[in-house]
Amino acid sequence: MANRQDILNWCNTNLRTEQFKDYAPNGLQVEGADDIHTIVTAVTASYAAIEFAVQQGAQMLLVHHGMFWKNELATITGWKRERIALLLKNNINLVGYHLPLDAHPQWGNNVQLAQQCGWQLESTFGEQNLMNLGTLPDNQNTLAKLAAHLENVLQRKPVCVGNLSGSLKKVAWCTGGAQGFFQAAVDAGADVYITGEISEAQYHLANETGVAFISAGHHATERYGVQALGAALVRDFGVQAHFFDEANPV
Repeated sequence: MANRQDILNWCNTNLRTEQFKDYAPNGLQVEGADDIHTIVTAVTASYAAIEFAVQQGAQMLLVHHGMFWKNELATITGWKRERIALLLKNNINLVGYHLPLDAHPQWGNNVQLAQQCGWQLESTFGEQNLMNLGTLPDNQNTLAKLAAHLENVLQRKPVCVGNLSGSLKKVAWCTGGAQGFFQAAVDAGADVYITGEISEAQYHLANETGVAFISAGHHATERYGVQALGAALVRDFGVQAHFFDEANPV
């Protein structure tokens, strides 16, 4: 069993939350029990994730996507009321880490995705160092091979724009909804850019620059960071952790 504030202090220090300009609060979002012995980790604080936390008898739900975002309505109604009511009824803490979890060099979504896929990280760059540049192994050196590998790892068919047989070596990536960083990947000399989502404009940019674009799923690319963070908490605090992997195709 561990104290909630000790866990929060550990997370805030190790994830270096003060270094990031974020559009969501990092840390405790809904207060619950003081003593923690079971944590559920999930990508998003959905109603289904909260229900799973209740079923596991958890005192903390630790997520990447919390419930409070800049420019959202401040009222607590509808779906947001239902989520918060279930948390409060069961005395469950909601804790979220957004950009700090994306960027962490050990537990972050970006580095964890690279480990899952076998990419060699060389450097970070771009806005708040959220972008990553590395080298692809030989078994992923064309767009067709890389797409097949991602589908096997993530269990989700990616959307690809580019020459399927063209040679690839340099890969840039940023998990989640980072399609707006595509130009930065082009400028960094990447042969292919991988993120979780695609918008209309990226199709044209990929075709006109010759840099391939892969949308591999927002949820799918961000499964691994919160699991790694949960495992670290198990190691350092002796708590239990269970991962809730929602069947989100997006």
